[in-house]
Parts: sequence; C-alpha cells; structure tokens
Amino acid sequence: MKTPKTWFITGASRGFGLEITKAVLATGDQVVATVRSKAADPAAQFGNDPNLLVVALDVTNEAQAPEAAQQAIDRFGKIDILLNNAGYGLLGAVEEASAGEVRNNYEVNVFGTLNVTRAVLPFMRAKRSGHIINISSVGGLSAYFGWGVYGSTKFAIEGLTEALAQELAPLGIHATVVAPGFFRTDFLDRSSLTRTANVIDDYAQTVGAMRDFATQANKKQPGDPKKLAQALIKLGNSDNPPVHLPLGSDTLERFRAKTAAFEKEIGEWYEVITGTDHDDVAATKELA
Repeated sequence: MKTPKTWFITGASRGFGLEITKAVLATGDQVVATVRSKAADPAAQFGNDPNLLVVALDVTNEAQAPEAAQQAIDRFGKIDILLNNAGYGLLGAVEEASAGEVRNNYEVNVFGTLNVTRAVLPFMRAKRSGHIINISSVGGLSAYFGWGVYGSTKFAIEGLTEALAQELAPLGIHATVVAPGFFRTDFLDRSSLTRTANVIDDYAQTVGAMRDFATQANKKQPGDPKKLAQALIKLGNSDNPPVHLPLGSDTLERFRAKTAAFEKEIGEWYEVITGTDHDDVAATKELA
C-alpha cells in the first residue's frame, strides 16, 4: 500500500488550485489547502474529507506562512509537495500600470511565493526530500503586450525556480516551474484579473485589443484545467521531474517561436555579440 503524500497548495479556493485539490484527494493523497479567507473554505465540497486540511493564509503576510506550514506538520507530519499556485493577473500597458498596481502584483505573485517557500523548505531540508512546484505562465516564457507587468512577475518565478533547482538538488529536493497557457478557468474573470485604472489611448491597437480579446476569450480558452490537474499529479509523483514544464500546445508554440526568433537575432548580431570580449580572450579562442 502506497504511503500518501502530503501536498501544500496555495490559492486552493478556485481555479487551478481547486481543480488540483480535487484531483489529489481523489488519489488518496493528503492536501493542505490554503485560502485567503475561511469564507472561501472549500472543505464542504469534499464532504469534509479527513485527508483535507483547510488553512487560512494570505501569502503576502510573511508571519502567517510559517504558522500555516506548522499546522500542516501538526496534522500530517510532513509536507512532500509545495504547490505555489496563488496569484492574479494584471492587464494593462507597462506605462499604464501605477506603482501601487505593480507593487501589489509582485507582493502576491513573487513575494508571496517566496514567503511560503521559505516557510516550507526547513521541513523539506530536515527530511532531505520534497518537491517545490511553482506556477508560472506562458507569459513568463514569452512576453505579450498588455501583460508586461504580470508577465514580469512570472519571469521572476522562472528564474527563482531555476536557482532553487540547483540549490536544492544536493539536498534531495526537486524544484519545477510549470508554465500553463490559456486554460478555461476564471483567470480572465474580475475575481482573478485586475485591469489598470489608467488607460492611454495611444495603446488602443495593442493593449486595447488585448483587453477586448481577454473579454471575448473568457471561458473559451483551449486548455482543460482537469487535464492540467492530472499532469500536476504525474509531475508530483515523478522520481525525476523536469525543472521546466510548459503545459498546453499554445505555450509550446509560443516558446518555440520565441527561441527561433532569438536564434535568428543572434545570427544577425553575432559579430557584435562576440566582439565585446577582451582581446586576450579572443586570442585564446583563436588558438584553441
């Protein structure tokens, strides 16, 4: 009989977090599901499953994160998988976004992820095992107009996870960053998506068009969140998980287009790129 794993899932009251919580519980694993407010407590949806512990956690509150992690340990004795899922979108041109709007997006998407990671890692290090899974976005692999600030928070998550994977590997702990494309959740609803208060007419053809697209695409996105949940379960049970896991054919297509364009630019600017080395470095390469 398999020993159940314990998942710690942030932002579990709706969207990806709720779907993944449902799917994990169906496997017999245990879930610590964090919600910003107990008013959003999803426990009733699962018949008060004994394998579910719902914990109130505002990820931007650094002091709450260790308390939530300790509640998980007190209930289940371990945390095997941390899924940093809590986050929200900000739609608007880079220039349109106010300092407050930018700061708030970073507080949840980046600093919140760091708060929870710091709270959970001591327990994983003590066991010399565990898996940190951070949710990024296709916008964290390739920028879109209208999503510059939000995408930059996800670019940060990509970089942080790459470093974590290197730092934690000798300790027997894995780190993976998952980049979903457009999935049919409530991400484009007002509950998950904030639009900048400032709107500049000069961006009508780009960001204005993206605002219209976001409205029209809501609930018509190509990705299936239930299939994403199953992919996450497979990832959590892998003995050799990847550092990067893009999910959705749209994500893969976008990333491949970016890398192809990048390689083209490198070819066009190769002499300039390599021409900035010191002369002694260039001479050494020629001798080699």
